[in-house]
Amino acid sequence: MHVLEINTSAKQDSSVSRRLVGDLVAALQDRHGDVHVTRRDLAAGLPFIDEAWVGANFTPDEERTASDRQTLALSDELVGELEAADIVVIGAPIYNFSIPATLKAWIDMVARARKTFRYTDNGVEGLLKGKKAFVITPSGGVPVGSPVDFATPYLRHVLAFIGITDVEIVGAAGADRGNEEALDNARARIAELVHLESQAA
Repeated sequence: MHVLEINTSAKQDSSVSRRLVGDLVAALQDRHGDVHVTRRDLAAGLPFIDEAWVGANFTPDEERTASDRQTLALSDELVGELEAADIVVIGAPIYNFSIPATLKAWIDMVARARKTFRYTDNGVEGLLKGKKAFVITPSGGVPVGSPVDFATPYLRHVLAFIGITDVEIVGAAGADRGNEEALDNARARIAELVHLESQAA
């Protein structure tokens, strides 16, 4: 099994999402034994796509220059990590009712026509099928599924857009304010989901 672990919190040791992501990945390792983990920490930031990136992306592969390929190199690497993964674990704390900017930058890098989705006569088809995603979403006071949670509906939609439709969300409202009950509930939900995933595997 190959797991892609993505952390986005600006915090490090004090980050709730990082702790819960670590708990989930450790639970997967305990259940499955031989698990290869690729770790991608977005806290240092990613470059935003720009005109050169857009131009290179929409240039047919056989016509790309060396400069085009260099421009797309990081995006290709990020897409390759997704393609190799069986399970994607994303730490996505809610910042100002939505996702961290670094996670949006990652999404812009991996949502690639002809690589992770394609246009068909029947609409858009995601190409990264057969994968499972877990999204860990702690927050200060925005419960998952509340009217002001603009993070998890967006993540569900964009993951489905690239083909990942099996998505589990683990919320932890109040955990960022020291709510231990929220943390305990999130850990219990993680244990339950990993148990169910191992039965289905």
